[in-house]
Amino acid sequence: MSLYLGIDFGTSGARATVIDKETCTQFEGRYPFDMLKAFDLAHDWKNALFTLLEGIPRELRQEVRAIAINGTSSTVLLCDSEGQPVDTPLLYNDARGSVVMNELKAVAPPNHTVLSATSSLTKLLWMSQLPSFTEATYFLHQADWLAFLLHGQLGISDYHNALKLGYDVEKLEYPDWLKQLQIPVRLPKVIAPGTPIVELRADIADKLGFRRDCLVCAGTTDSIAAFLASDATLPGEAVTSLGSTLVLKLLSRTRVDDARYGIYSHRLGDLWLTGGASNTGGAVLKQFFTTEELESLSQEIDGLKASQLDYYPLLKPGERFPMNDPNLSPRLEPRPDTQVEFLHGLLESIARIEARGYELLQDLGADKLTRVYTAGGGAGNRVWRIIRGRLLQVPVECSVNAEAAFGTALLAMRGISSFGKP
Repeated sequence: MSLYLGIDFGTSGARATVIDKETCTQFEGRYPFDMLKAFDLAHDWKNALFTLLEGIPRELRQEVRAIAINGTSSTVLLCDSEGQPVDTPLLYNDARGSVVMNELKAVAPPNHTVLSATSSLTKLLWMSQLPSFTEATYFLHQADWLAFLLHGQLGISDYHNALKLGYDVEKLEYPDWLKQLQIPVRLPKVIAPGTPIVELRADIADKLGFRRDCLVCAGTTDSIAAFLASDATLPGEAVTSLGSTLVLKLLSRTRVDDARYGIYSHRLGDLWLTGGASNTGGAVLKQFFTTEELESLSQEIDGLKASQLDYYPLLKPGERFPMNDPNLSPRLEPRPDTQVEFLHGLLESIARIEARGYELLQDLGADKLTRVYTAGGGAGNRVWRIIRGRLLQVPVECSVNAEAAFGTALLAMRGISSFGKP
């Protein structure tokens, strides 16, 4: 039996999924992070990784042919020549790099993806001012470093993680403007996600009972892994994540980038995965309703009937996509007489924002929307799916698999198949 292991490092914890060649799940494991006690991020990540590996039944470990890991986009760290972290990693949402934005704007092309306070390159420039920088040899993303712990080869990344470092995912090279920065650490060698790197370290294989010829493959980001887990494969197909926020990803033959709206495209083989993220979403619903209320009140809504309420549901001022207005105020008035009407208005309004988002992506050149798969906590709301289908005017379905770890296991399986491995 041939098995494939995907490991997902998200914001709240790490997960492992083992699938067979028919993509049936054979094992799932979880490792929640205790954010209140997190004092050594790299140590915690390493502990989570090996705890997950040890939690896989030994009889399954013996059949794993390939492993891939995803991490949160723009979570980065500096390492010495032995791969030891020289300082605390910076998480995906760490915006301390905003102080170096003017320096970066003087070099990077206008509206480039790196021109964000949380991009990997911005973080690197900020870290270059730390005392610990003199000890650093390599700059790595979270997924790069975790994979290194398994295969032992320092300085290898994938072009999903490297996008926000400034890597040119179209020409598959670091651009000249980035080289001109002459940052005195080694930037990672970038390869395609899923590419086999090398076999699992022999000492780890022997200790944990994995095959000696088990391959460790280049990884991806958690959001791309979640997309891979869906059934979307054709241009025009999309995945909407209805989590705390609203995230849209549309598969397109045309690359679309527009920093004004936070829109950028990841390379996905010969296609492009373009999208954006709105600040609206499930977090606003949870501000007014419990999970039980959302479920019960939704059943009283006629999803085929339009709500006349026009809200812009936000937790606080500020929107980025499909409109860019850092001062946009939440619009949650007028409040109707019943909770059912209020929820109907909120669900309809978020669906309108989703529709506007896909319209904007298409206006900027992306493929015409043909089908939407849904992931995230709101995916199971049948009434909301009906409302969204009415506004989007395309079929709206639940993703059969929404776990990023499952998508990463698929990446490992497809990766070694693409490179002629058994």
